[in-house]
Amino acid sequence: MLPDSTFFMTGPTASGKSALAIALAEHVGGEIVNADAFQLYAGMDLITAKPAPAELARLPHHLYGVIPLTESCDASRYHSLALPVINDIAARGRVPIVVGGSGLYIKALTHGLSPLPAASPQLRERFHHLSPGEKIVWLLQRDPEAATTVNLRNPRYVERALEICLLSGRPQSGLRRSFEQVEPKVNGVILSWDRETLYRRINQRTLDMFATGLVEEVRTLGPLSPTAEKAIGVREIRAHLAGQVSLEDTVAAIQQSTRHYAKRQITWFRREHCFQTICLDSVPTAQYTLTPLLELFPCLRPSSQSAPSLSI
Repeated sequence: MLPDSTFFMTGPTASGKSALAIALAEHVGGEIVNADAFQLYAGMDLITAKPAPAELARLPHHLYGVIPLTESCDASRYHSLALPVINDIAARGRVPIVVGGSGLYIKALTHGLSPLPAASPQLRERFHHLSPGEKIVWLLQRDPEAATTVNLRNPRYVERALEICLLSGRPQSGLRRSFEQVEPKVNGVILSWDRETLYRRINQRTLDMFATGLVEEVRTLGPLSPTAEKAIGVREIRAHLAGQVSLEDTVAAIQQSTRHYAKRQITWFRREHCFQTICLDSVPTAQYTLTPLLELFPCLRPSSQSAPSLSI
């Protein structure tokens, strides 16, 4: 169970979550807990836009770079890592500020772990012998609602939905719906930007990542787990290193993939009604956001009367 003092800072990639969370933590006596699936990994600092060393040094940050690149992670493992850390922060009289845009990981904390069955390697092996069309037909026979609740163009989603049906003996759509209808009482915000402004921020951040050594970071990564290799940019830069794609096209591909990811995050968080939405389109620094944030959440008790000025 989450401590009442836990605060969530969520939103799409490049929305300024880390900077605002640091400003808030310094103001209220908080500590940051990572909820980005890929920032959990050690050695993927640039490609995951992990906070810079100077930011990490300003106050305690937890669960950044704690998992080896060869290990997989999921919402269940994240939950087991994050909950003890959050409870420890609260027990010391500090404010746990959970920061990230990985919706399933955040939901594991706000709603608890899903009652859905765990992945089955045996079933996944059987799926390899089926065509995409056969898996879709098999799924719809067991759960007709999946035609509107599952992205049937995504083989991973189809396999997971089918796996749930087979292991539980029930339509996965009903199981998911009963879980998602729970509305927890939690405190937190979704940072929102005008779509075009957010996309410009993504494009510029990608350029900055390349300018600070992104290609070399990927070159030295070595073997990756199935989870770690899904980080945006890994596949694109490895193709460039293999001589298959120009650097210019690699940059453009990563920008596009990141924009698509942000769009999916926006759609996800639009359904999370337990959080307040804060629009940052005209906000120049994190300092300007602290005042409305503290007004929205009386539960946040600032430890000082002034907040730092910090660009987001």
